Amino acid sequence: MDMKNLYMIGGTMGVGKTTVCQRLKMTLEHAVFLDGDWCWDAQPFVVNEETKAMVIRNICFLLNNFLHCSAYENIIFCWVMHEQEIIDSIVENLDMENCQLKCISLLAGEQSLRDRLQKDVRQGLRGADVIHRSMERIPLYQNLNTIKVETDGKSVQKIVDEIRLL
Repeated sequence: MDMKNLYMIGGTMGVGKTTVCQRLKMTLEHAVFLDGDWCWDAQPFVVNEETKAMVIRNICFLLNNFLHCSAYENIIFCWVMHEQEIIDSIVENLDMENCQLKCISLLAGEQSLRDRLQKDVRQGLRGADVIHRSMERIPLYQNLNTIKVETDGKSVQKIVDEIRLL
């Protein structure tokens, strides 16, 4: 069996995870992409111990299916993942045999992040409360056992190129 790559890409809301991952998917061979938000898109959005455990199970189920599928060599996953415990709880439930793990945190400065989120709020894509919640999470990424990739002042393609070189 050929070696697979699992890209776990985290970052606070508005940092560009989905955009970067969609572009990364297009530049890698035999790639598949999972956004963790797709595993927990509910109305009302309920956060409690039961729903947090459920979303981890959903994510692990899908990632393991991708890891076991011979059609895919590159599995790309993104989610906020602001605590090491979240990353660890996913990885420890994956079949990582013949798989290289690349844990990455996308970073942005406060002002560029605020500008990106305000644009989304103006377009009705996000609620205004996301700005404060995202700002609070910025420092948490420095404490994670991940490769840090700065996004400020870089094109999506430049960020993707940096990730591909990892």
